[in-house]
Amino acid sequence: MFDVDWMGQLTREVLRERVPALIAEACAWCVGISDRRHHERRRGRLVETGGTNADRMACGLPLSGEEDGRLDLGDARPGSFRDALNAVDADGVVYADRFDREVIEPFVLATCVLAAERARATRRRDWAELLDDLGEDGCDLAGVVRAGEWEAPLRTEAEHLVLAALADVPLLDVEAEGLPLSLVRAAEALTRGAADPAPVPAREDLAASGAVFLARAALAETGLPEPVAPRHADRLLTALLAEGLEPDELGGVLPHLPLAPGTADAVLTLLDAGSSQA
Repeated sequence: MFDVDWMGQLTREVLRERVPALIAEACAWCVGISDRRHHERRRGRLVETGGTNADRMACGLPLSGEEDGRLDLGDARPGSFRDALNAVDADGVVYADRFDREVIEPFVLATCVLAAERARATRRRDWAELLDDLGEDGCDLAGVVRAGEWEAPLRTEAEHLVLAALADVPLLDVEAEGLPLSLVRAAEALTRGAADPAPVPAREDLAASGAVFLARAALAETGLPEPVAPRHADRLLTALLAEGLEPDELGGVLPHLPLAPGTADAVLTLLDAGSSQA
């Protein structure tokens, strides 16, 4: 075993420095939980109890049930952050499990990467020896982190830090604190979505390009509204065959025409039916 205690200590130091950011992310993640429908498991079945989580909290009722939740989150004050974590969502998933997956894990990985960047800049000799021990070249810092296995213990510490700060705080207060950052995160998600490259259209088979040209000409002659709905499959098939397209060509050209979902299948079904009768 190689000695990586210094790196483990560094990851904990960076985590402690980032506690305000961790708490902020936790608060932002909570926004909206109070407005969701309340669910719990009864005799093994997931049921909607009626009303929202906020309705339950207004009545002083707990969000978590007896059949779900984690032991380490038990005995929570009704309506608190800990109580919300121990409740289940509409899919029957404990909120704490979602929180670990959506907040703790990515935050801890980012923290470890920051620690690795600091080690690379300030402890060059130790960093070089560490890379040699791990068999890594250092180009992928996330890969170095995973090879060093620093994430697991840091996740536990991160969870403890969040609970120490928020466990008994009312969920509504946590949501109010996290609202500004949640709006920022929502805007960032929209920006990323807008920046994603558009799907690459299917490339036309050059060998079938002549057939595609004929098919588009036949469709234009029909005057059918586009995308062509399945109810017009018979008219489309008649037009394609009248244009001189061979039956075995239709499977290749239909994906290149402006058709509504199900229309291509309807055309091919009619084609098969006609072949069978012939």
